[in-house]
Amino acid sequence: MTKLGVCSWSLGARDPSQLAKRLHTLGIPRTQLALIPCLDQPAWLGAIDALQSEGIEVLSGMLAMAGEDYSTLETIAATGGVRSDESWGENLDRALRCGDLAEKNSLNLVTLHGGFIPHARRDPLRSKMLDRLRTITDLFAQRGIAIALETGQESAATLADALTELDRPTVGVNFDPANMILYGMGDPLEAVGTLAPWLRQVHIKDALPTQHPGTWGTEVPVGQGAVPWEAFLAAVDRIRFAGQGIDLIIERESGKCRDGDIVAARDLVARHLCTIV
Repeated sequence: MTKLGVCSWSLGARDPSQLAKRLHTLGIPRTQLALIPCLDQPAWLGAIDALQSEGIEVLSGMLAMAGEDYSTLETIAATGGVRSDESWGENLDRALRCGDLAEKNSLNLVTLHGGFIPHARRDPLRSKMLDRLRTITDLFAQRGIAIALETGQESAATLADALTELDRPTVGVNFDPANMILYGMGDPLEAVGTLAPWLRQVHIKDALPTQHPGTWGTEVPVGQGAVPWEAFLAAVDRIRFAGQGIDLIIERESGKCRDGDIVAARDLVARHLCTIV
């Protein structure tokens, strides 16, 4: 059965109790939880136990990488994921700490941005990045946890080729159709077919393409962008991992009416899928 959740960072809650109340109000008692605050912010220590005690299921965790600069496409290309030498030591430490937290709380999936992976196999930067991703993948695998790389920062074909070269069965993809549009990296419907063998989770987010090449597209409420939702959700519904449906996580990173936008996304998904809980 496919489960529907909401990214914890989309709601801006001050603590787990407020997050739980917001999720219950939205009628979606499940979340993908940002893990770094659970390590570094006093209000979020013990968050997973607190959420579970209030009837919230934590479907997965999210590991945010240090030093990422989303100011422009150029800055995130240089600083995103595991690409930066300057941030690698801190990011490895984050991965270790998040791995321990996920293991302690029986989370079986953690997602992260791998960074802009170069297309050419002979590119030394690609080799370095894949070595770092193997290190992180193995770190989590030793704790019984799979990881999923966020889509969008490279084309689906490049990511599929990198995953093949990475050669680790416990690494997959967190597919974000809006990111494909925001980064200008191709058609999300075609991309989800290319990445189907690695699909582990999907973000429900929408966007419009940029009118100025080399700049960001624009995130918009689900149903108001360029994602072909009926066809996209039908394609995702056909994909199975270990015999199970792929969980769908609503993500809203901008806008002044996030609760309303999340409800609209929930209702859109419900209209197109009968197997969701």
